[in-house]
Amino acid sequence: MRKIVTMLLLGVMLATAGTAQAQFYRPQARPGNYTHHSPFDQPARGRGYGNINFMNRDDVYLGLRLGFNASAVRSEAPALNGTGVTSGLNAGLAVGFYLSPFHPVSLETGLYYTEKGGKSTQSGNKFTYDLNYLELPVVLKYKIFTSPDVAIEPFAGAYAAIGVAGKIKDYDNREAFSSYDNGFFKRGDAGLKFGCGVSYQMVSLEASYDLGLANIGQDDFADTHNGCFTLTAGITF
Repeated sequence: MRKIVTMLLLGVMLATAGTAQAQFYRPQARPGNYTHHSPFDQPARGRGYGNINFMNRDDVYLGLRLGFNASAVRSEAPALNGTGVTSGLNAGLAVGFYLSPFHPVSLETGLYYTEKGGKSTQSGNKFTYDLNYLELPVVLKYKIFTSPDVAIEPFAGAYAAIGVAGKIKDYDNREAFSSYDNGFFKRGDAGLKFGCGVSYQMVSLEASYDLGLANIGQDDFADTHNGCFTLTAGITF
C-alpha cells in the first residue's frame, strides 16, 4: 500500500507542477508600491522591493505533500518502549488560509496518512511497532522572504491523529498482531508540531517534528508517547 500511495501522489504532484508552472505569472519586482496577485509572488520586505499590498492575493491555498518519517516510541512500559528509530511514509493534502491582508501569515491544516512507530530488543528478541495514522495538523505559518522567489517558512501548532492500521512484529517467534489490541497501543494520538520550510515559487521543502503528548499506551500507569521527525517535499497552488 505504501508503494501505491507514493507512486500515485508523485504522479499527481508532477502533473500539477507542470500545469501550474506553465500558467505561472510573476510581475516584475520594482521599488515603490507593489500590488500582489498571487500568494507565491511576494517580494521581501526591506530588501528594495517597497511596500507590499496583500489585498488582492488569493486567501486560500492548497498543496500536495510527500515525504518520509523517522520515528520512535518512548514508554515507561518495557513491552512498548520502541526507542529504535523506524522509517515510514508521510503523504497528504494541505489547505491554508491567509489571516491578514497585509502580512504573509496563514493558518494551515490538512489530512495526512503518516506511518510512525519504533523498534526494540527485549531479552535478545527483536520487535517492531508499526503505528499508522490519519493525522490532522493545525499550524500557524509565516513567510520570511529573502527574494521575490524564495521564502523561509517557520511554523508551529498541534496535531491530532487516529490509528487506522499497524502491526507489532515479533521476529524471534515470527508472529505479527495488531498494534491496537491485546493491551498495547491506543488508536488516538495528539501533540505539538513545529518546524521550518523553504519555498521556491510553488515548490517547498519542510522539516518538522511531532512531539506526542497523549498517552498512546493502553497501560494508564505507564506513559507512552510518539516522537517523529518528518522531511516533506510539496507543491502549493
